[in-house]
Amino acid sequence: MDLRRLRRPRWIAAAASVVVLAAAGTWTAAASDDPPPVHRADQIMSIDGVRIDTSYFTTNGTERRPAVLLGHGFGGSKNDVRQQAQDLARDGYAVLTWSARGFGRSTGKVGLNDPDAEVKDVSRLIDWLARQPQVRLDKPGDPRVGVAGASYGGAISLLAAGHDDRVDAIAPSITYWNLSDALFPNGVFKKLWAGIFVNSAGGCDRFEPQICAMYERVAQSGTPDAQAERMLEERSPSAVAQDIKVPTLLVQGQTDSLFPLNQADQAAKAIRANGAPVDVDWIAGGHDGGDLETSRVQSRVAGWFDRYLKDDKSADTGPAFRVTRTLGTDTGDGETRLTGVTADTYPGLEGDDHRIALTGREQDFSNPAGASPPAVSALPGLGGGGLSQLSSLGVGVSLDFPGQYAAFESAPVRDDLRITGSPTVTVHVKSTTDDAVLFAKLYDVGANGGQTLPSQLVEPLRVEGAKAGKDVTVTLPAIDHDIEDGHRLRLVLASTDLGYASPAAPATYSVSLKSDLQVPTALSEKNTQAPLPAWVWWLPLAGAVLALILVATGRRRTTAPAAPEPELAEVPLQITDLSKRYARSADRYAVRDLSFRVDKGQVLGLLGPNGAGKTTTLRMLMGLIKPDGGEVRVFGHAIAPGAPVLSRVGAFVEGAGFLPHLSGRENLELYWRATGRPPEDAHLEEALEIAGLGDALSRAVRTYSQGMRQRLAIAQAMLGLPDLLILDEPTNGLDPPQIREMREVMIRYAAAGRTVIVSSHLLSEVEQSCTHLVVMDHGKLVQAGPVAEIVGSGDTLLVGTAVPVEQPVAEKIAALPGVASAITTDGGLLVRLDADGSAAQLVADLVRLEVPVAAVGPHRRLEDAFLTLIGDSA
Repeated sequence: MDLRRLRRPRWIAAAASVVVLAAAGTWTAAASDDPPPVHRADQIMSIDGVRIDTSYFTTNGTERRPAVLLGHGFGGSKNDVRQQAQDLARDGYAVLTWSARGFGRSTGKVGLNDPDAEVKDVSRLIDWLARQPQVRLDKPGDPRVGVAGASYGGAISLLAAGHDDRVDAIAPSITYWNLSDALFPNGVFKKLWAGIFVNSAGGCDRFEPQICAMYERVAQSGTPDAQAERMLEERSPSAVAQDIKVPTLLVQGQTDSLFPLNQADQAAKAIRANGAPVDVDWIAGGHDGGDLETSRVQSRVAGWFDRYLKDDKSADTGPAFRVTRTLGTDTGDGETRLTGVTADTYPGLEGDDHRIALTGREQDFSNPAGASPPAVSALPGLGGGGLSQLSSLGVGVSLDFPGQYAAFESAPVRDDLRITGSPTVTVHVKSTTDDAVLFAKLYDVGANGGQTLPSQLVEPLRVEGAKAGKDVTVTLPAIDHDIEDGHRLRLVLASTDLGYASPAAPATYSVSLKSDLQVPTALSEKNTQAPLPAWVWWLPLAGAVLALILVATGRRRTTAPAAPEPELAEVPLQITDLSKRYARSADRYAVRDLSFRVDKGQVLGLLGPNGAGKTTTLRMLMGLIKPDGGEVRVFGHAIAPGAPVLSRVGAFVEGAGFLPHLSGRENLELYWRATGRPPEDAHLEEALEIAGLGDALSRAVRTYSQGMRQRLAIAQAMLGLPDLLILDEPTNGLDPPQIREMREVMIRYAAAGRTVIVSSHLLSEVEQSCTHLVVMDHGKLVQAGPVAEIVGSGDTLLVGTAVPVEQPVAEKIAALPGVASAITTDGGLLVRLDADGSAAQLVADLVRLEVPVAAVGPHRRLEDAFLTLIGDSA
């Protein structure tokens, strides 16, 4: 069935096919505290016999407003986009979310966005929106509507725009343009990602039968056939490229071996050719991990819809092209931050090519029998713990086995070189078999010989007719990466890769160079915007990955730390005169002369504004970077990379990765086994009891809420019951009940005499959960001590009143001598005194004004103390 035949006026007939089977009896407030309140109505709709679970979000008011449909990622449900739906509703949109077929509470089979199923469902949902009194109409049956979503939800937004001309704007994120090209790049089967797809949906039988049969056929043969390629292409946005003619914001991930940057590039070119506005945004994260920049991206999506759905010509839609860069890699300052580089036009993946000569003779190498052992680039499914995040910080973790690859290398570059786009090179390939399968990658090789694979990306290619020899132009993965002065580029063509299917039959390949390397350099540093803070991505790597690297390379860390200090043997942390300079600077410090001590049983909050040096301090504490002065001692032992005492330290940073198809318990057991330590040392049950996950441990992680994932990640950090637990923003992304649960987890952990250090920007939470504080600013210690001492009494009084104080009376109080300000609260007044004020005089004045005073007491929050301590730095 061709859905394009269902365009207007098909809404009249289609309306009858959507039946509301069950709905919330009343509107429910989804955000009662923040005006305007958002109301949610949950409904199960029947669409051609399939039950689709939906939620509808609006605010009060009779005015009609544009609508937004929000799709979710593969393996998820409508609940994953609830927060964004609420935010858009507050911004003046009517928002509809739904669980796609086969996910959440929706029935039906997963069809990989089948035009006759999932895409048709979206058109039926648009029909439903057209009948809602809150929704603005362009004409009868035609609502003003935008569609957004990430990954699977991003693809449905593109497909909806191509199949239903009522869609007015879209904002797809980290998604595909051609699913066949994404899963079968250059005719090579992306087996690990395909397997994760199937598992995260609940198994092959959850898919439409023809998709399940296709997957099993390709997984067994290891080679995609024409029927498989055609099936995926028919379900791809590229199949309706000529019909996508609406304003499109394309957000794509740089750390994404599933849907790399070339997928957004193809979409941008096709949609722009139709005459529609297109902006492109390359974010730091992706399916392999990293920072998804959720807040910034959602803000940009809201601006995009303001411009093209609300017709707000003053709305800021952002630059035509933006690239996020990690300043930690560029500057080496120890603080991992993100910055945005922009351009007025999208340059594509080619342009301003820089020619670089490579050297190397013709090289022979083998494809081993069974394609084993395979080289390692990315490890899909690890989420925020993916290898790509370490590569963004300049840490090389890829593996190529001797005798299984050819390598060609450049001379050292003379100036910093920024690659933005897809490098290309032509090589000559010969094989002892008719077909050869190669995996091309471009390494950044440092002066010490260490190599980094940018974003852990590899380009597979199948060379047909290779037995007779063939020239092949290789288009390498698109990246945005800085090659520092003195570094070299190394082109590697390997015969195997863990993530892909290679021929099982042994073969010998010969490869020689036929051209220089062409490197696109479209963007320079001159367009860099002011840096934006980013969540730090150091060491969330799953133990399985670390074990793999250590076993495969046989490397062992060696250190020669200073002798332990017996008098500090029971002190969890002692930092003395710690300093770290910014790279290439003799007098600028990220941390300077920092000293403080943390004792057993304390929950210590590490506070400071962005740039205060908190992250640099934590990195030095973990032995990840070397201080320029001073020292860190944990239980009396000096910290250095690989120091044995680090086994007594557990750490959690946002974005810990788990295998989504495994249960919570299975993920933790797998992690612990990979460390090589005895099972009894894990203290698994104790850690789980503290984390409080209950029966959820037996469920697949893909079913977890954000709060449950956070608690599972902290349980992982607690394995072995480390004496010192470090938590970096453990409450980020959680709602208030989840934050309260996380607070209780920290308090329970420290109650047994262990120590917790928590870095958080939520001052109210720090005040409630921490016993002690360390406040930093500009790399220096501002104050340290118990929370009660730092908060103090202050100059603000809370005046309780028997009845609410009217605003005119509050204004009179604010004008009294000795009063700096007075604001009404639920229980009375919050009065801040100036230097001449006193509590006694205030009470006398309130009695004179006939204010029914019931109580007067000091009121100073941690926020007040924090702002007083750091002043303008906040």
